[in-house]
Amino acid sequence: MLVQQLRDTAKAMVPPGKGIIAMDESTPTCDKRFQGVGIESTEPARRDYRDMLITTPGLSDYIAGAILFDETIRQKLGDGTPFPKYMVNHGILPGIKVDKGAKDLAGHPNEKVTEGLDGLRERLEEYVGMGARFTKWRAVITIGAGIPSPACIEANAHALARYAALVQEAGLVPIVEPEVLINGDHSIARCREVTDETLQVVFDQLYKQGVLLQGMVLKPSMVISGLEAQGRAGIQEVAEQTVSCLLNHVPAAVAGVAFLSGGQTNEEATAHLNAMNTMGENLPWPLTFSYARALQERPLATWKGESANVTAAQKALHHRAKLNGAASQGKYAVAMEQEAA
Repeated sequence: MLVQQLRDTAKAMVPPGKGIIAMDESTPTCDKRFQGVGIESTEPARRDYRDMLITTPGLSDYIAGAILFDETIRQKLGDGTPFPKYMVNHGILPGIKVDKGAKDLAGHPNEKVTEGLDGLRERLEEYVGMGARFTKWRAVITIGAGIPSPACIEANAHALARYAALVQEAGLVPIVEPEVLINGDHSIARCREVTDETLQVVFDQLYKQGVLLQGMVLKPSMVISGLEAQGRAGIQEVAEQTVSCLLNHVPAAVAGVAFLSGGQTNEEATAHLNAMNTMGENLPWPLTFSYARALQERPLATWKGESANVTAAQKALHHRAKLNGAASQGKYAVAMEQEAA
């Protein structure tokens, strides 16, 4: 029964033409994004913003699930409806970020390990009671001089696998997110090398911890040049390198692959996803999106904390979700960017 439940939920998270919106920014991250558009970051303001996002008319046409932050899953919409209840009633699966953030890895300067395993079993029980159907845990791998080290990759992979096992024990689907950061001047070849090693170790650990692959979703970064690299790789090369990497390291049993956007522009994230889905490869899993800023950037700038701007901001979100939904099926075209939101 549990195995079937996990499979069904994972499949429902990545249906054709739909992806996942990540709206699980921590309070400090939300503070920075609000500051960028002149909004004071208060608890009511964050609630109003996420209310605006999730109540976007027709959002479930292109969004299958939404990842919430601990603060948000406990909040209610303006009419008193709990966020998770509203989402389920409108065809969107509620998810929850459960890691406690990336902290300095002892003995390894400039490297991080994600914490949050202590007490996770008990927290998961609470989240199940609130209506969560899936979870997310993010590990960060930095490319730099002499890094990442094998110790960093192994520590993060082990934590991801233990997290995933605990989550499935609780009847929830884990999103496994090993992010190879885009920051730096590294080439796409160097990114490919690090992503190869990272995914290989992650799946080795998932296997050792007995994680049901059909009951999980992978949220990887794309194989892409560093932001400060000279002569950054083009859209097609990113698509080809990413798909090749996944085929080499991601078992066919995995329910789906939902990419993070990780520092790309809105248009880049959509174009890269579309290119992967137009390569003609017979892929064993759907390739879709689990974007945060690449979906939210324009709606946030449009909203600016003003109730009068809610409708326009929601139209901007719906439009961006529609474009990524199209990209997840290889049906996106640059001309669609010019359509009225």
